[in-house]
Amino acid sequence: MPNRPPSPEPLPAPVTDAHTHLESTTVKGGLSADEAVPLAAAVNVTRLVDVGCDVASSRSAIVNAENHPGVVATVALHPNDAARAGASLDEHLRSIEALVTASERVRAVGETGLDFYRTRDEAGQGRQRVSFAAHIAFAKAFGKALVIHDRDAHGAILDVLDAEGWPERVQFHCFSGDVAFARRCLAHDAFLSFPGTITYKGNDALREVLRVTPPDRLLVETDAPYLTPVPHRGKENASYLVPFIVRAMAAERGDDLEALCHTLHANATALFGDWGPGVSATDG
Repeated sequence: MPNRPPSPEPLPAPVTDAHTHLESTTVKGGLSADEAVPLAAAVNVTRLVDVGCDVASSRSAIVNAENHPGVVATVALHPNDAARAGASLDEHLRSIEALVTASERVRAVGETGLDFYRTRDEAGQGRQRVSFAAHIAFAKAFGKALVIHDRDAHGAILDVLDAEGWPERVQFHCFSGDVAFARRCLAHDAFLSFPGTITYKGNDALREVLRVTPPDRLLVETDAPYLTPVPHRGKENASYLVPFIVRAMAAERGDDLEALCHTLHANATALFGDWGPGVSATDG
């Protein structure tokens, strides 16, 4: 990966990357899952959540999770893919539903939700709402966590969740709302997940949310290969860069770094369950 940043100093305790895309990291940056997983583990990012965005990447996430004890999978049709699906939306949703129970390594449904930034037409947004409601139903029916993608759709996201009923465990991936929106999500015990965007100069409002989020609702993620943290913004992202985000979180919140690592790791377990034999909830 020619644009790959050097590895950071390892974290003092294990941490989970609560949202990454191993297939896209391979395609975009040339870093295979077989390389990305040990590279992350070497800096104490010992567990990864590989997130599906369509049928193909969901299947790939399952394969990665079954091949790597430190990886679990999610399956979903991304809202922008739902908007583009047209008449085949129902077929895609049936395929995703079948994948929810295809493996014990599938721990969540998502990323699903609404994206009114890239999808602006009324018909496409309508298909996103239909898809989001179906994914909520899958999460509730099969006892899985729900991973939410929310871009420029805060109020509509809550409207759908309130109408359909919130699943027991919900993650707002790449949280992008303000404090008022965060508090509405936290009222439902949702987890707020923060990527490298908290290190970007213009994101003071997001850092304010980070400061007020209760410790037991915090998660860290890369959303790799996207949203690379400072000081390597503009280069390819991958799970091994999580330490930059965690150190920025600790500094912003005034938290002890090692204690924050333990908190983030435990919260990922609370959301996604145990990773399995040989991958402890406390020591990776």
